[in-house]
Amino acid sequence: MSGAPVVAGLLLAAGGGRRLGGRAKALLRNGGVLFVERAADALRAAGCAPVHVVLGAAEDEVRARARLDGCALVSHPGWESGMGSSLRAGLASLPPEVDAALVALVDQPGIGEEAMARVRGAFVSRETLAAAVYEGRRGHPVLLGAAHFAGVAREARGDQGARGYLRGREIALVECGDVATPADIDEPGDLAGLS
Repeated sequence: MSGAPVVAGLLLAAGGGRRLGGRAKALLRNGGVLFVERAADALRAAGCAPVHVVLGAAEDEVRARARLDGCALVSHPGWESGMGSSLRAGLASLPPEVDAALVALVDQPGIGEEAMARVRGAFVSRETLAAAVYEGRRGHPVLLGAAHFAGVAREARGDQGARGYLRGREIALVECGDVATPADIDEPGDLAGLS
């Protein structure tokens, strides 16, 4: 591999927030900033380029309201079938020169640039697999080397994403518990600490 590796940011932002009363997660706010903007900015700040954002629920509103200049916006009409299909759509959208994808979820506002940069920094080759861990529990972001894209896409189903593919494989674990909080925003009570 010559030159700097091309590590794309892949933000899965298609969820409809069923347990949040149908509020699209991309359009939730924290500190006055849309979740989708905050996560895309963090991927860029962590050194990811290009950054692809998979959209589904309320896509037209997200496109109209979110400041996502410089990001490739990926339409995913089948978003309701779960995160697995969003991951497949995102991986399929990446250009062939991409060496790896750093996969982040829009509903984890406690994970920012520092954790993303740490996991991105685990890249060694197109065979690399790496994931953030929080006090021993594996979470996001996850770094998928390009050699794994086809296998991940084959096995990504429902809300499992890459979990099935990663089971039993060698994964570099990157502790991020000191710089990030991996909590998902799934239910109305989860919004309490946000502004």
